[in-house]
Amino acid sequence: MIRAVIFDFNGVLVDDESVHFDLFREVLAEEGVELTEAQYHEHYLGFDDRRCFEEVLTDRGRSPTPTHLEDLIARKAARYIPRAEQGLRYFPGADEAIRSLADRWPLAINSGALRPEIEYSLSRMGVRDRVMAIVSAEDATNGKPDPEGYLLALDALRSLVGDDLEAGHCLVFEDSLAGIQSAKGAGMWAVGVSNTYTDPLLRSAGADAVLPGLERLTPSWVEGMFAPEVSP
Repeated sequence: MIRAVIFDFNGVLVDDESVHFDLFREVLAEEGVELTEAQYHEHYLGFDDRRCFEEVLTDRGRSPTPTHLEDLIARKAARYIPRAEQGLRYFPGADEAIRSLADRWPLAINSGALRPEIEYSLSRMGVRDRVMAIVSAEDATNGKPDPEGYLLALDALRSLVGDDLEAGHCLVFEDSLAGIQSAKGAGMWAVGVSNTYTDPLLRSAGADAVLPGLERLTPSWVEGMFAPEVSP
Protein backbone atom coordinates (compact mmCIF):
# COMPACT_ATOMS: atom_id res chain seq x y z
CA MET A 1 0.00 0.00 0.00
CA ILE A 2 1.35 3.42 -0.97
CA ARG A 3 1.48 5.95 1.86
CA ALA A 4 3.93 8.54 0.47
CA VAL A 5 5.18 9.77 -2.88
CA ILE A 6 8.66 11.01 -3.77
CA PHE A 7 9.52 12.73 -7.05
CA ASP A 8 12.84 13.20 -8.69
CA PHE A 9 13.02 16.71 -10.12
CA ASN A 10 15.11 17.33 -13.24
CA GLY A 11 13.83 15.27 -16.13
CA VAL A 12 10.59 14.35 -14.34
CA LEU A 13 8.95 17.65 -13.38
CA VAL A 14 11.26 20.23 -14.93
CA ASP A 15 12.45 19.87 -18.51
CA ASP A 16 15.90 21.29 -17.86
CA GLU A 17 18.30 18.41 -18.49
CA SER A 18 19.49 20.30 -21.58
CA VAL A 19 20.12 23.38 -19.42
CA HIS A 20 22.22 21.35 -16.99
CA PHE A 21 24.17 19.77 -19.83
CA ASP A 22 24.88 23.17 -21.37
CA LEU A 23 26.12 24.51 -18.02
CA PHE A 24 28.28 21.45 -17.35
CA ARG A 25 29.74 21.81 -20.83
CA GLU A 26 30.41 25.54 -20.39
CA VAL A 27 32.15 25.19 -17.03
CA LEU A 28 34.18 22.18 -18.13
CA ALA A 29 35.21 23.97 -21.32
CA GLU A 30 36.72 26.68 -19.10
CA GLU A 31 38.82 23.88 -17.61
CA GLY A 32 39.91 22.72 -21.06
CA VAL A 33 37.66 19.65 -20.93
CA GLU A 34 35.18 18.75 -23.67
CA LEU A 35 31.87 17.08 -22.78
CA THR A 36 29.60 15.91 -25.57
CA GLU A 37 25.86 15.37 -25.24
CA ALA A 38 26.29 11.68 -26.02
CA GLN A 39 28.89 11.31 -23.26
CA TYR A 40 26.65 13.13 -20.80
CA HIS A 41 23.61 10.95 -21.48
CA GLU A 42 25.58 7.71 -21.56
CA HIS A 43 27.74 8.19 -18.49
CA TYR A 44 26.80 11.16 -16.29
CA LEU A 45 23.09 11.97 -16.46
CA GLY A 46 21.42 11.39 -13.10
CA PHE A 47 24.52 12.33 -11.11
CA ASP A 48 24.48 15.39 -8.85
CA ASP A 49 26.78 18.28 -9.74
CA ARG A 50 29.65 17.12 -7.54
CA ARG A 51 29.73 13.60 -8.87
CA CYS A 52 29.28 14.69 -12.47
CA PHE A 53 32.23 17.08 -12.33
CA GLU A 54 34.31 14.58 -10.38
CA GLU A 55 33.59 11.68 -12.72
CA VAL A 56 34.19 13.69 -15.90
CA LEU A 57 37.51 15.07 -14.66
CA THR A 58 38.63 11.70 -13.31
CA ASP A 59 37.77 10.06 -16.63
CA ARG A 60 40.01 12.66 -18.31
CA GLY A 61 42.93 11.83 -16.03
CA ARG A 62 42.44 14.77 -13.67
CA SER A 63 42.38 14.56 -9.86
CA PRO A 64 40.04 17.33 -8.68
CA THR A 65 40.39 18.49 -5.09
CA PRO A 66 37.34 19.20 -2.92
CA THR A 67 38.06 22.93 -3.21
CA HIS A 68 38.21 22.69 -7.00
CA LEU A 69 34.91 20.79 -7.12
CA GLU A 70 33.24 23.39 -4.90
CA ASP A 71 34.42 26.10 -7.28
CA LEU A 72 33.03 24.27 -10.31
CA ILE A 73 29.68 23.69 -8.56
CA ALA A 74 29.45 27.36 -7.57
CA ARG A 75 30.24 28.54 -11.09
CA LYS A 76 27.54 26.32 -12.56
CA ALA A 77 25.00 27.26 -9.87
CA ALA A 78 25.53 30.99 -10.47
CA ARG A 79 24.42 30.52 -14.09
CA TYR A 80 21.34 28.38 -13.50
CA ILE A 81 18.77 30.95 -12.34
CA PRO A 82 19.66 33.53 -15.02
CA ARG A 83 19.39 30.78 -17.64
CA ALA A 84 16.12 29.50 -16.15
CA GLU A 85 14.63 32.98 -16.16
CA GLN A 86 15.00 33.04 -19.93
CA GLY A 87 12.29 30.39 -20.11
CA LEU A 88 12.28 27.29 -17.94
CA ARG A 89 10.13 24.47 -19.32
CA TYR A 90 8.01 22.05 -17.32
CA PHE A 91 6.75 18.70 -18.48
CA PRO A 92 3.05 18.58 -19.41
CA GLY A 93 0.91 17.63 -16.45
CA ALA A 94 3.71 18.11 -13.89
CA ASP A 95 1.95 20.76 -11.82
CA GLU A 96 -1.36 18.93 -11.80
CA ALA A 97 0.31 15.62 -10.91
CA ILE A 98 1.96 17.28 -7.90
CA ARG A 99 -1.32 18.84 -6.77
CA SER A 100 -3.46 15.73 -7.17
CA LEU A 101 -1.00 13.33 -5.55
CA ALA A 102 -0.23 15.75 -2.72
CA ASP A 103 -3.95 15.91 -1.96
CA ARG A 104 -3.86 12.15 -1.39
CA TRP A 105 -0.39 11.43 0.10
CA PRO A 106 2.49 13.29 1.73
CA LEU A 107 4.88 14.26 -1.06
CA ALA A 108 8.63 14.88 -1.12
CA ILE A 109 11.32 15.73 -3.66
CA ASN A 110 14.67 13.93 -3.84
CA SER A 111 17.02 15.45 -6.37
CA GLY A 112 20.68 15.90 -7.13
CA ALA A 113 19.89 19.53 -7.93
CA LEU A 114 20.79 22.33 -5.55
CA ARG A 115 18.08 23.49 -3.15
CA PRO A 116 17.77 27.05 -4.56
CA GLU A 117 17.16 25.58 -8.02
CA ILE A 118 14.44 23.28 -6.70
CA GLU A 119 12.78 26.00 -4.62
CA TYR A 120 12.85 28.43 -7.54
CA SER A 121 11.25 25.97 -9.95
CA LEU A 122 8.57 24.73 -7.54
CA SER A 123 7.59 28.33 -6.83
CA ARG A 124 7.40 29.08 -10.56
CA MET A 125 5.15 26.03 -10.97
CA GLY A 126 2.92 27.22 -8.12
CA VAL A 127 3.27 23.98 -6.14
CA ARG A 128 5.87 24.76 -3.47
CA ASP A 129 3.21 24.54 -0.76
CA ARG A 130 2.31 20.98 -1.83
CA VAL A 131 5.80 19.58 -1.17
CA MET A 132 6.35 18.55 2.45
CA ALA A 133 10.07 17.80 2.26
CA ILE A 134 13.01 18.41 -0.09
CA VAL A 135 16.24 16.42 -0.19
CA SER A 136 18.74 18.22 -2.40
CA ALA A 137 22.39 17.87 -3.36
CA GLU A 138 23.41 19.73 -0.22
CA ASP A 139 21.81 17.06 1.99
CA ALA A 140 23.30 13.83 0.67
CA THR A 141 26.93 12.77 0.85
CA ASN A 142 26.43 10.16 -1.88
CA GLY A 143 24.51 10.89 -5.06
CA LYS A 144 22.39 8.50 -7.10
CA PRO A 145 22.56 5.56 -7.74
CA ASP A 146 23.41 5.38 -4.03
CA PRO A 147 20.12 5.08 -2.07
CA GLU A 148 21.12 7.70 0.52
CA GLY A 149 18.92 10.48 -0.88
CA TYR A 150 15.79 8.36 -0.82
CA LEU A 151 16.51 7.14 2.69
CA LEU A 152 16.91 10.76 3.78
CA ALA A 153 13.57 11.56 2.14
CA LEU A 154 12.02 8.67 4.07
CA ASP A 155 13.43 10.04 7.33
CA ALA A 156 12.08 13.50 6.51
CA LEU A 157 8.61 12.13 5.78
CA ARG A 158 8.66 10.01 8.94
CA SER A 159 9.32 13.13 11.00
CA LEU A 160 6.18 14.64 9.50
CA VAL A 161 3.74 11.73 9.24
CA GLY A 162 4.96 9.09 11.71
CA ASP A 163 7.74 6.60 12.37
CA ASP A 164 5.64 3.70 11.08
CA LEU A 165 6.20 4.85 7.48
CA GLU A 166 8.35 2.22 5.76
CA ALA A 167 10.38 2.28 2.56
CA GLY A 168 7.95 -0.18 1.00
CA HIS A 169 5.14 2.36 1.50
CA CYS A 170 6.90 4.91 -0.74
CA LEU A 171 6.41 5.35 -4.48
CA VAL A 172 9.15 7.09 -6.47
CA PHE A 173 8.98 8.74 -9.90
CA GLU A 174 12.31 8.88 -11.74
CA ASP A 175 13.54 9.50 -15.27
CA SER A 176 17.14 8.26 -14.99
CA LEU A 177 18.60 4.78 -14.67
CA ALA A 178 20.71 5.89 -11.70
CA GLY A 179 17.57 7.27 -10.05
CA ILE A 180 15.64 4.03 -10.49
CA GLN A 181 18.56 2.08 -9.03
CA SER A 182 18.71 4.51 -6.11
CA ALA A 183 15.01 4.12 -5.30
CA LYS A 184 15.09 0.34 -5.56
CA GLY A 185 18.24 0.24 -3.44
CA ALA A 186 16.28 2.09 -0.76
CA GLY A 187 13.56 -0.58 -0.89
CA MET A 188 10.92 1.60 -2.54
CA TRP A 189 8.57 1.20 -5.47
CA ALA A 190 9.84 2.98 -8.59
CA VAL A 191 8.02 4.26 -11.65
CA GLY A 192 10.13 5.26 -14.60
CA VAL A 193 9.02 8.30 -16.57
CA SER A 194 10.32 7.88 -20.10
CA ASN A 195 11.24 11.50 -20.72
CA THR A 196 14.94 10.65 -20.93
CA TYR A 197 15.36 6.89 -21.31
CA THR A 198 13.24 4.29 -23.09
CA ASP A 199 10.77 1.95 -21.41
CA PRO A 200 13.03 -1.13 -21.81
CA LEU A 201 16.04 0.66 -20.30
CA LEU A 202 14.03 1.91 -17.33
CA ARG A 203 12.65 -1.57 -16.70
CA SER A 204 16.12 -3.08 -17.01
CA ALA A 205 17.25 -0.67 -14.25
CA GLY A 206 14.50 -2.04 -12.00
CA ALA A 207 11.43 0.12 -12.66
CA ASP A 208 8.22 -1.52 -11.44
CA ALA A 209 6.19 0.39 -14.04
CA VAL A 210 6.82 3.00 -16.72
CA LEU A 211 4.79 6.05 -17.73
CA PRO A 212 5.32 7.97 -21.00
CA GLY A 213 4.64 11.23 -19.15
CA LEU A 214 2.78 12.73 -16.22
CA GLU A 215 -0.50 13.54 -17.98
CA ARG A 216 -1.94 10.15 -16.97
CA LEU A 217 -0.66 10.25 -13.42
CA THR A 218 -3.52 10.40 -10.91
CA PRO A 219 -4.19 8.94 -7.46
CA SER A 220 -6.50 6.42 -9.16
CA TRP A 221 -3.66 5.23 -11.41
CA VAL A 222 -1.36 4.82 -8.40
CA GLU A 223 -3.96 2.94 -6.36
CA GLY A 224 -4.84 0.68 -9.27
CA MET A 225 -1.22 -0.17 -9.99
CA PHE A 226 0.20 -0.45 -6.47
CA ALA A 227 -2.72 -1.38 -4.21
CA PRO A 228 -1.54 -5.02 -3.64
CA GLU A 229 0.43 -5.26 -0.42
CA VAL A 230 3.55 -6.97 -1.71
CA SER A 231 7.15 -6.02 -1.10
CA PRO A 232 8.88 -3.84 -3.75
